[in-house]
Amino acid sequence: MILAGIVIAFILKVLIYASINEHPQLYDYLITILITIIVWEGNLRIDHWMNTHYPWVSRTTQRILLHLPVALLYSTLSLYFLMLAYDTLICGFDAEHKKLMEGSLLISMLITTVILSLEIGGQLLKGWKVSLVEIEKYKTESVQAQLQNLKDQINPHFLFNNLSVLSSLVQNDQDKAVDFIQQLSKVYRYLLDNKSKELSRLEEELTFIDSYMYLLKIRFDPNIRFDMNIEKEQLQRLVPPMSLQMLIENAIKHNEISSEFPLTITVTAKDEHLEVRNNFQPRLHKEPGTNSGLKNISDRYQYFTDSTMEVIQNEKEFIVRIPLLHNL
Repeated sequence: MILAGIVIAFILKVLIYASINEHPQLYDYLITILITIIVWEGNLRIDHWMNTHYPWVSRTTQRILLHLPVALLYSTLSLYFLMLAYDTLICGFDAEHKKLMEGSLLISMLITTVILSLEIGGQLLKGWKVSLVEIEKYKTESVQAQLQNLKDQINPHFLFNNLSVLSSLVQNDQDKAVDFIQQLSKVYRYLLDNKSKELSRLEEELTFIDSYMYLLKIRFDPNIRFDMNIEKEQLQRLVPPMSLQMLIENAIKHNEISSEFPLTITVTAKDEHLEVRNNFQPRLHKEPGTNSGLKNISDRYQYFTDSTMEVIQNEKEFIVRIPLLHNL
Protein backbone atom coordinates (compact mmCIF):
# COMPACT_ATOMS: atom_id res chain seq x y z
CA MET A 1 0.00 0.00 0.00
CA ILE A 2 2.86 2.37 0.80
CA LEU A 3 4.52 1.57 -2.52
CA ALA A 4 1.23 2.11 -4.36
CA GLY A 5 0.81 5.46 -2.60
CA ILE A 6 4.30 6.57 -3.65
CA VAL A 7 3.66 5.55 -7.27
CA ILE A 8 0.31 7.38 -7.35
CA ALA A 9 1.85 10.48 -5.78
CA PHE A 10 4.61 10.43 -8.40
CA ILE A 11 2.10 10.13 -11.25
CA LEU A 12 0.06 13.02 -9.87
CA LYS A 13 3.21 15.10 -9.45
CA VAL A 14 4.24 14.54 -13.05
CA LEU A 15 0.80 15.01 -14.62
CA ILE A 16 -0.91 17.52 -12.33
CA TYR A 17 1.40 19.38 -10.01
CA ALA A 18 4.59 19.65 -12.10
CA SER A 19 3.94 23.31 -12.86
CA ILE A 20 3.44 24.26 -9.21
CA ASN A 21 6.91 24.61 -7.72
CA GLU A 22 5.74 25.77 -4.32
CA HIS A 23 3.47 22.75 -3.87
CA PRO A 24 4.60 20.81 -0.72
CA GLN A 25 5.95 17.56 -2.21
CA LEU A 26 6.51 15.83 1.15
CA TYR A 27 2.88 16.45 2.06
CA ASP A 28 1.86 15.14 -1.35
CA TYR A 29 3.59 11.83 -0.78
CA LEU A 30 2.52 11.41 2.84
CA ILE A 31 -1.11 12.34 2.21
CA THR A 32 -1.30 10.24 -0.96
CA ILE A 33 0.04 7.22 0.97
CA LEU A 34 -2.51 7.85 3.74
CA ILE A 35 -5.37 8.17 1.24
CA THR A 36 -4.20 5.00 -0.55
CA ILE A 37 -4.17 3.06 2.74
CA ILE A 38 -7.67 4.27 3.66
CA VAL A 39 -9.12 3.42 0.23
CA TRP A 40 -7.29 0.09 0.12
CA GLU A 41 -8.34 -0.97 3.63
CA GLY A 42 -11.92 0.01 2.92
CA ASN A 43 -11.95 -2.11 -0.22
CA LEU A 44 -10.54 -5.04 1.76
CA ARG A 45 -13.49 -4.73 4.15
CA ILE A 46 -15.89 -4.60 1.20
CA ASP A 47 -14.21 -7.69 -0.28
CA HIS A 48 -14.53 -9.57 3.02
CA TRP A 49 -18.23 -8.70 3.23
CA MET A 50 -18.74 -9.76 -0.38
CA ASN A 51 -16.99 -13.09 0.26
CA THR A 52 -19.43 -13.77 3.10
CA HIS A 53 -22.65 -12.78 1.31
CA TYR A 54 -21.78 -13.26 -2.39
CA PRO A 55 -19.17 -16.06 -2.75
CA TRP A 56 -17.40 -16.27 -6.09
CA VAL A 57 -18.19 -19.93 -6.64
CA SER A 58 -21.90 -20.03 -5.82
CA ARG A 59 -22.97 -16.45 -6.73
CA THR A 60 -20.54 -15.42 -9.44
CA THR A 61 -22.88 -13.21 -11.51
CA GLN A 62 -24.22 -11.26 -8.51
CA ARG A 63 -20.68 -10.81 -7.23
CA ILE A 64 -19.41 -9.35 -10.50
CA LEU A 65 -22.40 -7.02 -10.92
CA LEU A 66 -22.27 -5.80 -7.32
CA HIS A 67 -18.61 -5.76 -6.33
CA LEU A 68 -17.19 -3.27 -8.83
CA PRO A 69 -19.95 -0.59 -8.47
CA VAL A 70 -19.85 -0.73 -4.65
CA ALA A 71 -16.05 -0.60 -4.57
CA LEU A 72 -15.95 2.27 -7.08
CA LEU A 73 -18.59 4.24 -5.18
CA TYR A 74 -16.68 3.85 -1.91
CA SER A 75 -13.38 4.70 -3.58
CA THR A 76 -14.84 7.76 -5.33
CA LEU A 77 -16.40 9.21 -2.18
CA SER A 78 -13.30 8.44 -0.10
CA LEU A 79 -10.95 10.01 -2.64
CA TYR A 80 -13.12 13.07 -3.13
CA PHE A 81 -13.61 13.96 0.52
CA LEU A 82 -10.04 13.12 1.54
CA MET A 83 -8.57 15.15 -1.32
CA LEU A 84 -11.04 17.97 -0.61
CA ALA A 85 -9.94 18.05 3.01
CA TYR A 86 -6.28 18.05 1.96
CA ASP A 87 -6.65 20.85 -0.55
CA THR A 88 -8.76 22.91 1.86
CA LEU A 89 -6.66 22.47 4.99
CA ILE A 90 -3.18 22.22 3.51
CA CYS A 91 -3.16 23.88 0.13
CA GLY A 92 -5.95 26.38 0.39
CA PHE A 93 -9.00 25.71 -1.74
CA ASP A 94 -9.03 28.26 -4.53
CA ALA A 95 -10.12 28.03 -8.17
CA GLU A 96 -6.76 26.75 -9.35
CA HIS A 97 -6.60 24.02 -6.71
CA LYS A 98 -10.20 23.06 -7.46
CA LYS A 99 -9.22 22.43 -11.07
CA LEU A 100 -6.12 20.52 -9.98
CA MET A 101 -8.18 18.44 -7.54
CA GLU A 102 -10.62 17.49 -10.30
CA GLY A 103 -7.73 16.28 -12.45
CA SER A 104 -6.20 14.42 -9.51
CA LEU A 105 -9.53 12.80 -8.70
CA LEU A 106 -9.99 11.70 -12.31
CA ILE A 107 -6.51 10.13 -12.48
CA SER A 108 -6.95 8.53 -9.06
CA MET A 109 -10.26 7.03 -10.14
CA LEU A 110 -8.72 5.62 -13.31
CA ILE A 111 -5.90 4.05 -11.28
CA THR A 112 -8.42 2.73 -8.74
CA THR A 113 -10.59 1.24 -11.51
CA VAL A 114 -7.60 -0.56 -13.02
CA ILE A 115 -6.51 -1.90 -9.63
CA LEU A 116 -10.06 -3.02 -8.73
CA SER A 117 -10.51 -4.67 -12.12
CA LEU A 118 -7.26 -6.59 -11.71
CA GLU A 119 -8.16 -7.54 -8.14
CA ILE A 120 -11.67 -8.70 -9.02
CA GLY A 121 -10.37 -10.56 -12.09
CA GLY A 122 -7.70 -12.24 -9.97
CA GLN A 123 -10.26 -13.27 -7.34
CA LEU A 124 -12.59 -14.59 -10.02
CA LEU A 125 -9.75 -16.67 -11.47
CA LYS A 126 -8.78 -17.90 -8.01
CA GLY A 127 -12.40 -18.80 -7.23
CA TRP A 128 -12.65 -20.65 -10.55
CA LYS A 129 -9.48 -22.62 -9.76
CA VAL A 130 -10.78 -23.45 -6.27
CA SER A 131 -14.06 -24.65 -7.76
CA LEU A 132 -12.17 -26.88 -10.21
CA VAL A 133 -10.14 -28.36 -7.35
CA GLU A 134 -13.33 -28.98 -5.36
CA ILE A 135 -14.98 -30.59 -8.38
CA GLU A 136 -12.00 -32.90 -8.90
CA LYS A 137 -11.96 -33.69 -5.17
CA TYR A 138 -15.66 -34.51 -5.32
CA LYS A 139 -15.12 -36.69 -8.38
CA THR A 140 -12.28 -38.53 -6.63
CA GLU A 141 -14.36 -39.09 -3.50
CA SER A 142 -17.28 -40.20 -5.65
CA VAL A 143 -15.10 -42.65 -7.57
CA GLN A 144 -13.66 -44.03 -4.32
CA ALA A 145 -17.16 -44.44 -2.91
CA GLN A 146 -18.34 -46.22 -6.07
CA LEU A 147 -15.28 -48.48 -5.98
CA GLN A 148 -15.92 -49.30 -2.33
CA ASN A 149 -19.54 -50.12 -3.13
CA LEU A 150 -18.37 -52.50 -5.85
CA LYS A 151 -15.97 -54.17 -3.43
CA ASP A 152 -18.66 -54.43 -0.76
CA GLN A 153 -20.90 -56.34 -3.19
CA ILE A 154 -18.53 -59.30 -2.96
CA ASN A 155 -18.79 -60.22 0.70
CA PRO A 156 -22.54 -60.92 1.17
CA HIS A 157 -22.73 -63.22 -1.87
CA PHE A 158 -19.54 -65.05 -0.96
CA LEU A 159 -20.61 -65.49 2.68
CA PHE A 160 -24.04 -66.80 1.71
CA ASN A 161 -22.58 -69.54 -0.49
CA ASN A 162 -20.10 -70.73 2.12
CA LEU A 163 -22.57 -70.71 4.97
CA SER A 164 -24.81 -72.95 2.88
CA VAL A 165 -21.92 -75.41 2.41
CA LEU A 166 -20.99 -75.26 6.10
CA SER A 167 -24.57 -75.94 7.16
CA SER A 168 -24.54 -79.15 5.14
CA LEU A 169 -21.13 -80.24 6.45
CA VAL A 170 -22.06 -79.76 10.10
CA GLN A 171 -24.86 -82.26 9.66
CA ASN A 172 -22.95 -84.83 7.61
CA ASP A 173 -19.22 -84.65 8.41
CA GLN A 174 -18.11 -82.70 11.47
CA ASP A 175 -14.39 -83.32 10.85
CA LYS A 176 -14.61 -81.77 7.41
CA ALA A 177 -16.71 -79.01 8.92
CA VAL A 178 -13.82 -78.16 11.26
CA ASP A 179 -11.36 -78.09 8.36
CA PHE A 180 -13.82 -76.02 6.37
CA ILE A 181 -14.14 -73.48 9.18
CA GLN A 182 -10.35 -73.19 9.47
CA GLN A 183 -9.95 -72.53 5.77
CA LEU A 184 -12.92 -70.20 5.78
CA SER A 185 -11.29 -68.21 8.57
CA LYS A 186 -8.15 -67.85 6.41
CA VAL A 187 -10.31 -66.62 3.55
CA TYR A 188 -11.99 -64.02 5.70
CA ARG A 189 -8.69 -63.01 7.23
CA TYR A 190 -7.60 -62.15 3.72
CA LEU A 191 -10.81 -60.23 3.12
CA LEU A 192 -10.31 -58.19 6.27
CA ASP A 193 -6.64 -57.50 5.56
CA ASN A 194 -7.38 -56.40 2.00
CA LYS A 195 -10.69 -54.62 2.47
CA SER A 196 -9.16 -51.18 2.10
CA LYS A 197 -6.89 -52.13 -0.82
CA GLU A 198 -7.78 -51.20 -4.34
CA LEU A 199 -5.27 -53.63 -5.86
CA SER A 200 -3.45 -56.73 -4.61
CA ARG A 201 -0.40 -58.60 -5.81
CA LEU A 202 -1.21 -61.77 -7.74
CA GLU A 203 0.94 -63.77 -5.33
CA GLU A 204 -1.34 -62.74 -2.44
CA GLU A 205 -4.44 -63.54 -4.46
CA LEU A 206 -3.14 -67.03 -5.24
CA THR A 207 -2.44 -67.72 -1.56
CA PHE A 208 -6.02 -66.74 -0.82
CA ILE A 209 -7.29 -68.84 -3.75
CA ASP A 210 -5.55 -71.94 -2.32
CA SER A 211 -7.80 -71.71 0.74
CA TYR A 212 -10.81 -70.91 -1.41
CA MET A 213 -10.20 -73.92 -3.67
CA TYR A 214 -9.91 -76.10 -0.59
CA LEU A 215 -13.45 -75.06 0.35
CA LEU A 216 -14.68 -75.90 -3.15
CA LYS A 217 -12.98 -79.28 -3.19
CA ILE A 218 -14.70 -80.24 0.05
CA ARG A 219 -18.00 -79.45 -1.58
CA PHE A 220 -17.45 -80.86 -5.09
CA ASP A 221 -14.57 -83.36 -4.91
CA PRO A 222 -13.95 -85.44 -7.02
CA ASN A 223 -16.07 -83.63 -9.59
CA ILE A 224 -14.00 -80.46 -9.77
CA ARG A 225 -10.39 -79.96 -10.82
CA PHE A 226 -8.08 -76.95 -10.77
CA ASP A 227 -5.03 -76.46 -12.97
CA MET A 228 -2.78 -73.55 -12.05
CA ASN A 229 -0.22 -72.38 -14.61
CA ILE A 230 1.36 -69.22 -13.24
CA GLU A 231 4.64 -67.86 -14.53
CA LYS A 232 6.89 -66.76 -11.67
CA GLU A 233 7.59 -63.32 -13.11
CA GLN A 234 3.86 -62.55 -13.02
CA LEU A 235 3.47 -62.98 -9.27
CA GLN A 236 4.21 -59.32 -8.52
CA ARG A 237 1.62 -58.02 -10.98
CA LEU A 238 -1.58 -56.50 -9.63
CA VAL A 239 -5.26 -57.37 -9.82
CA PRO A 240 -8.34 -56.08 -7.98
CA PRO A 241 -8.83 -58.05 -4.73
CA MET A 242 -11.17 -61.03 -5.04
CA SER A 243 -11.34 -60.79 -8.84
CA LEU A 244 -9.89 -64.29 -9.37
CA GLN A 245 -12.23 -65.71 -6.74
CA MET A 246 -15.21 -64.13 -8.49
CA LEU A 247 -14.20 -65.65 -11.83
CA ILE A 248 -13.92 -69.10 -10.29
CA GLU A 249 -17.20 -68.63 -8.47
CA ASN A 250 -18.83 -67.52 -11.70
CA ALA A 251 -17.69 -70.72 -13.43
CA ILE A 252 -19.12 -72.84 -10.62
CA LYS A 253 -22.40 -70.97 -10.44
CA HIS A 254 -23.22 -71.28 -14.14
CA ASN A 255 -21.91 -74.77 -15.00
CA GLU A 256 -23.04 -78.29 -14.23
CA ILE A 257 -20.76 -80.13 -11.77
CA SER A 258 -21.33 -83.84 -11.34
CA SER A 259 -19.68 -87.20 -11.86
CA GLU A 260 -21.11 -87.20 -15.35
CA PHE A 261 -20.06 -83.61 -16.02
CA PRO A 262 -16.88 -82.83 -14.04
CA LEU A 263 -15.70 -79.25 -14.19
CA THR A 264 -12.10 -78.30 -14.94
CA ILE A 265 -10.99 -74.76 -14.19
CA THR A 266 -7.62 -73.67 -15.56
CA VAL A 267 -5.94 -70.50 -14.29
CA THR A 268 -3.08 -69.16 -16.41
CA ALA A 269 -1.00 -66.01 -15.89
CA LYS A 270 1.28 -64.96 -18.69
CA ASP A 271 2.08 -61.91 -20.75
CA GLU A 272 -0.36 -59.17 -19.82
CA HIS A 273 -3.39 -61.23 -18.77
CA LEU A 274 -4.73 -63.58 -16.15
CA GLU A 275 -6.92 -66.18 -17.82
CA VAL A 276 -9.60 -68.36 -16.23
CA ARG A 277 -10.83 -71.11 -18.54
CA ASN A 278 -13.46 -73.79 -17.89
CA ASN A 279 -15.27 -76.39 -19.96
CA PHE A 280 -18.65 -75.00 -20.93
CA GLN A 281 -21.54 -77.11 -19.62
CA PRO A 282 -24.33 -74.72 -18.58
CA ARG A 283 -26.75 -75.75 -15.89
CA LEU A 284 -30.30 -76.55 -16.80
CA HIS A 285 -31.50 -74.90 -13.62
CA LYS A 286 -29.41 -71.84 -12.94
CA GLU A 287 -28.79 -70.56 -9.44
CA PRO A 288 -30.51 -67.27 -8.63
CA GLY A 289 -28.09 -64.35 -8.69
CA THR A 290 -27.63 -60.67 -9.41
CA ASN A 291 -25.71 -61.22 -12.70
CA SER A 292 -23.18 -58.69 -11.43
CA GLY A 293 -20.02 -60.83 -11.11
CA LEU A 294 -18.32 -60.14 -14.45
CA LYS A 295 -19.70 -56.60 -14.62
CA ASN A 296 -18.32 -55.93 -11.14
CA ILE A 297 -14.82 -56.94 -12.22
CA SER A 298 -15.07 -54.97 -15.45
CA ASP A 299 -16.23 -51.85 -13.61
CA ARG A 300 -13.43 -52.07 -11.08
CA TYR A 301 -10.81 -52.26 -13.83
CA GLN A 302 -12.12 -49.04 -15.36
CA TYR A 303 -10.67 -47.11 -12.42
CA PHE A 304 -7.13 -48.30 -13.09
CA THR A 305 -6.57 -49.01 -16.78
CA ASP A 306 -7.93 -48.61 -20.28
CA SER A 307 -7.34 -52.31 -20.88
CA THR A 308 -10.58 -54.24 -20.85
CA MET A 309 -11.70 -57.64 -19.70
CA GLU A 310 -12.18 -60.22 -22.46
CA VAL A 311 -14.96 -62.80 -22.41
CA ILE A 312 -14.85 -65.64 -24.95
CA GLN A 313 -17.49 -68.33 -25.20
CA ASN A 314 -17.82 -71.21 -27.62
CA GLU A 315 -19.49 -74.59 -27.56
CA LYS A 316 -16.73 -76.19 -25.50
CA GLU A 317 -15.16 -73.48 -23.33
CA PHE A 318 -15.85 -70.30 -21.44
CA ILE A 319 -12.82 -68.03 -21.10
CA VAL A 320 -12.31 -64.78 -19.22
CA ARG A 321 -9.11 -62.75 -19.46
CA ILE A 322 -8.42 -59.87 -17.10
CA PRO A 323 -5.46 -57.48 -17.33
CA LEU A 324 -2.43 -57.93 -15.09
CA LEU A 325 -1.49 -54.47 -13.94
CA HIS A 326 1.90 -52.96 -13.20
CA ASN A 327 2.53 -50.83 -10.12
CA LEU A 328 0.45 -47.67 -10.47
